[in-house]
Amino acid sequence: MSRAGEGPPPALEVRKLEAGYGKIQVLWGIDLQVESGAFVTIIGANGAGKTTLLRAISGLIPRARGSVRAFGEELHGHSPARIVRRGVGHVPEGRQLFPLMSVAENLASGADYLPVSPREVRQTRQMVLELFPRLAERQNQLAGTLSGGEQQMLAVGRALMSRPRLLLVDEPSLGLAPGLTKAVFHALKAINHGGVAVVLVEQNVQQSLALADTAFVLENGRIVKQGGGRELLEDPEVRAAYLSL
Repeated sequence: MSRAGEGPPPALEVRKLEAGYGKIQVLWGIDLQVESGAFVTIIGANGAGKTTLLRAISGLIPRARGSVRAFGEELHGHSPARIVRRGVGHVPEGRQLFPLMSVAENLASGADYLPVSPREVRQTRQMVLELFPRLAERQNQLAGTLSGGEQQMLAVGRALMSRPRLLLVDEPSLGLAPGLTKAVFHALKAINHGGVAVVLVEQNVQQSLALADTAFVLENGRIVKQGGGRELLEDPEVRAAYLSL
């Protein structure tokens, strides 16, 4: 809890985080901070540890050491479900929808076990359908029969059903045509403008840095550079490594 005269705590504070899979360590002393309502992008090559970082934050893998705090609360020891209830949503890489469930059922699964009323669930679903009109047209369609772009919209919508204050988004443009990528990024910015802090992991460096208030470059499990999104977009090292310029 913040003291009198101070502002609200950051949406996310990661300090000296180390994590991996079994004996394989992937993250080494990660430090980063996301202010409330900010849009943050994390870029890096394949295998740099970006997905592992998001999974460690949301409790999907254990951390070896370090601290992760969301809105001032330490998340260590919390289950992934409890972390969601603390206001942290996660759109995983590969979408991971329920393919034999309908769009409406997938959305409803995002609000399962939350301490909210049916009315709040209906209000949130309406907000999601207004953000993604194509989902409104396909509520009874099986998720597995949607196009790639529609599935990504559904994955984001499902995460929004938990009413997060911090949204972690992993590679939303993967496999999408440029037009659909633009639509998904536009939706993420609209979500951010609504007051939700967004942490975006994305290999589309040009667009993701253009959106970001702050950006971090992750290499071999370590943060090697950080700055404003536009600043890093003009950084010669970033351009040479990630923009082929």
